[in-house]
Amino acid sequence: MKRDFLTIWDLSKEEIEALLKRTQELKSGVDANKCPLIGKSIGMFFEKPSTRTRVSFEAGIYQLGAQSIYLNPNELQLGRGETIADTARVLSRYLSGIVLRTYSHSTIEEFASHATVPVINGLSDLHHPCQALADIMTIFEKKGRLKGVRLAYIGDGNNVANSLIEASAKTGIELIIACPEGYEPNPDILDRARSFINKEAEGDIIILRNPKEAAGRADVIYTDVWVSMGQEHEAEKKKSKFKNYQVNKELLQCAKKDVIVLHCLPAHRGEEITDEIMDSPNSAVLDQAENRLHTEKALLEFLIR
Repeated sequence: MKRDFLTIWDLSKEEIEALLKRTQELKSGVDANKCPLIGKSIGMFFEKPSTRTRVSFEAGIYQLGAQSIYLNPNELQLGRGETIADTARVLSRYLSGIVLRTYSHSTIEEFASHATVPVINGLSDLHHPCQALADIMTIFEKKGRLKGVRLAYIGDGNNVANSLIEASAKTGIELIIACPEGYEPNPDILDRARSFINKEAEGDIIILRNPKEAAGRADVIYTDVWVSMGQEHEAEKKKSKFKNYQVNKELLQCAKKDVIVLHCLPAHRGEEITDEIMDSPNSAVLDQAENRLHTEKALLEFLIR
């Protein structure tokens, strides 16, 4: 039976732990000369521009012995009226798996419901689960654990925040989100995560307005752009709302001295984060970006047999 990876909920706690272990092995060079996916072809269906998602997946697919095929929807028959369902059914006859990066999460859900091969969410408006896997891998590398780590997310309650909520619930991370009123993460995602935590009795998810309060005693501080792709029409309004949510030297003074700073990139330097912090010894941003490659290789190996 095929497995999809549309959100963090598609993996059990045990599977996440196994993926992180396998990621460590792959990153260390274990099996570097083995090609478990040799002879496979993986589709890359991207509606939105990308740097890290596209390059990390294409490099990882190649390193696992498979072939990546980039698919621009405007160059497919989708641009002439073919349905998502028909496209998914046909591509499933050619490919061993498909990575989608779309504007609407419903597009990924519809595609996956008709595809007969594994579908991986490379980003949607609601979720960014591949980023969350790299995030928790980076935290584990730097802190040696996940359970009980205090993670302060400062900024917009966007797709990255939504997937961090799910990853935190699964791993026992204590997540504190600081955002202005009206910019909270998806309420359904929050409710599901809190319900899961109540059953598991691990972790915590708190929403605050004060970024300094959120950063207090934090082991990890995380931020993302205030204006996501497709929200350019809201740029001035959001910059005004988030002006006090910048990750800077003053904010870091509220956290632990060995706090690490994460950013999923691209960064708008001087807005949500200063150069001083982005390039500081506390920054693990480049390690975090590199871990996209290794976690995605482990994920591809897990899903595509």
